[in-house]
Amino acid sequence: MRDFSQDKHRRVDDSPYGGGPGQVMLCEPLFAAVEALRTPATKVLLMGPAGEQFRQADARALSREEHLIFICGHYEGIDARVRQALVDRELSIGDYVLTSGNLAAMVITDACVRLLPGALGCDQSAVSESFSHEDYLEHPQYTRPENFRGMPVPEVLLSGNHREIEKWRKEQSHQRLRETRPDLIKKESK
Repeated sequence: MRDFSQDKHRRVDDSPYGGGPGQVMLCEPLFAAVEALRTPATKVLLMGPAGEQFRQADARALSREEHLIFICGHYEGIDARVRQALVDRELSIGDYVLTSGNLAAMVITDACVRLLPGALGCDQSAVSESFSHEDYLEHPQYTRPENFRGMPVPEVLLSGNHREIEKWRKEQSHQRLRETRPDLIKKESK
């Protein structure tokens, strides 16, 4: 951001008007940076705790965008005029506050990039995982050895009966959803 500062000291933040603790990122360098990078296809995303909750559906939609610019506030945040005039969407990765939006931007970037063709070893991996469908958590996974410290792999997975394996996986997915994330279950299905 300092490359876009007009200040001789290359400052990018200052004290908030009205007083109070912390520093607020200046609007001038943020406007200059976005204007230098923006194309007609650009979507500008602001990372912030007041944003809408980022979900897997957002990752799918954003992974199809041509050009994204992430604005990451620091400490007390950014000048409100940036949000007002430059930002297309404000996103949050959870109901907590970070020192900056950098980690949130990395989380969102990772969630989007892994959906791009060729990013994963097997493109099917992104189709059959938690949150790949509404109200869905992935079933438990097992690998060798068949029995580890008295904990065996469920027999059905060793049976070779693909119909029964698929049935077991769906049952396990629903059980996991009920036990760990009941908030994701649709109201109609309760």
